[in-house]
Amino acid sequence: MSLPKPFKNAIIYEDKKLYTCLSNFPIVKGHTVVVWRKQVKDLHLLSRKDYEYLMDKVDEVRDALLKTLNVKKVYLIYMDEAQHVHWHLIPRYNEKGFDVLKHQPGVLRNFSLAGKIRKNLEKI
Repeated sequence: MSLPKPFKNAIIYEDKKLYTCLSNFPIVKGHTVVVWRKQVKDLHLLSRKDYEYLMDKVDEVRDALLKTLNVKKVYLIYMDEAQHVHWHLIPRYNEKGFDVLKHQPGVLRNFSLAGKIRKNLEKI
């Protein structure tokens, strides 16, 4: 299983090691993914240096989401079904616990949030 290619207008940040974008199929507004570019099947296969780099970026994107969306919590979810290292960052709005994960995904159609998150990420 491979990850879907991100929509170009959904890109928030990218460099030679990873990219961050709004999810193609978000379950809530601001659902974001951080994707390791190189095909690596699981986190434990990353070097310590690469793992720390990835997690620093995940933290930075989470902070940008918190500020942009004015939410108190962003869930960090790692699932390895795709056998490609990536994190889902799921903003939690006025819901309790894991209820946010019960939402049905839709297709991303509005890309305006990517620029707002990008601006707040640049300030971090």
